[in-house]
Amino acid sequence: MQGFEPLPLGQEAFAAPRREGSSLCHVCKGSKNLCGKDRCPLMIKFYSYSRTKRLIDAQDLYGSSPPGVFVGRYGYPKVDIGPLVPPDLGDTVIMDTPEQWMGKTMEEIVDFRFRLVRGKHLVNVRDFQSAGRIVDLTRELALSVNSVDVEAKFSKRPSGRIVLDDNIQPFGPSARLERLRIGNPKYDHKVEKAYYDTDLRAVDAVKELYRNDVLISRIEKAFSVGAFGREGARRLVPTRWSITAVDDMLGKDLLRTTKTFPLINEFRVYDWDQLDNRWSVLLTPTSWRYELIEAWYPNTVWNPAGLQVEMISSHEFFDGRKEYAEIGGCYYAARLAVNELLQRERRQAGAVIFREAHPGYLLPVGVWNVRENVRMALTQRPRRFDTLDQALAHVQTRMDIPISTWTAHSAVLRDLRHQRRIDDYVDP
Repeated sequence: MQGFEPLPLGQEAFAAPRREGSSLCHVCKGSKNLCGKDRCPLMIKFYSYSRTKRLIDAQDLYGSSPPGVFVGRYGYPKVDIGPLVPPDLGDTVIMDTPEQWMGKTMEEIVDFRFRLVRGKHLVNVRDFQSAGRIVDLTRELALSVNSVDVEAKFSKRPSGRIVLDDNIQPFGPSARLERLRIGNPKYDHKVEKAYYDTDLRAVDAVKELYRNDVLISRIEKAFSVGAFGREGARRLVPTRWSITAVDDMLGKDLLRTTKTFPLINEFRVYDWDQLDNRWSVLLTPTSWRYELIEAWYPNTVWNPAGLQVEMISSHEFFDGRKEYAEIGGCYYAARLAVNELLQRERRQAGAVIFREAHPGYLLPVGVWNVRENVRMALTQRPRRFDTLDQALAHVQTRMDIPISTWTAHSAVLRDLRHQRRIDDYVDP
């Protein structure tokens, strides 16, 4: 298949000697599980791609956009913008609404996303308001709440590698757009109002829409196509950046009041499992401090050829952090989810999130996976404890990795064990 590139698979499961850099995918052929995974990620991609390819093997595509749009980042400030369109008609909203994906299997999510064909139109992020009809129609899609029928004519048949990234939702092949037509979109009136308010700052538009219960995925789309901001200051924002920017803005906004609330009076642990990821969220009766620790097992997405578990963490204390988190956009997505709970309870706490990604997590599906899973974990009934040691003992029953290893990779846990503060004794 033209443009189809396999995901690198693990190497440590093989006993037979082989040449450095060689691959045993051609020996396995997706049937022998030589990489140690239960299901072959290459075959999951292949079957989804091949089902779609039969329907899009042409320069013309007619389908219902979820609605979905994508703004690229390569070549910035000149980037590609365009719609995401499947070869399907009808209600396709679920294909680009990750808030609806909890409980879906990896195969279902992959099939949603790889059916989406990306149209590309090159434009300067600072000079897009008069860049032509394709950009205008793409922006209309981003403001819509319903599936919109789209006719797209490409310069050639869609092809290219399937995009897999831990920050953005995956999507299928792409091609340059020659012409774009859309049906009648139904606008989200809250988003539309922010779009026409050219005196409203972009950050204020994002916060106002969130307070009015607009889905985060919808805010991110509108933000990426330059729908918010003061006149003359609007810019296109690459989709990858817009996702983290929205999570960061909303998290910081909630934190301003979270830090004024009284402390919780106990240690809590919230547990959740999804897509072979294990989650435990520890809340501590302390002033705000936060850490996300991820453990990637061999044969998982970001440790495909490893011989041991790889761990990474990022943290902040009460005053926050200035540098971009080492762990990436997931950090800001999870921080937002924790603050949503604390806002509902009008309480302050510290938080440490433990994540074990096991080999069943075959493909990266985007930052939404972290935000929505932490949100879901925090809807469960928590286990409550009097001491940190009791809480960590419970976490140990959930996780394979020893607590001593988690602690060695955690600035917040080490601080809790060894540092004493006034707020350990007196509520702020």
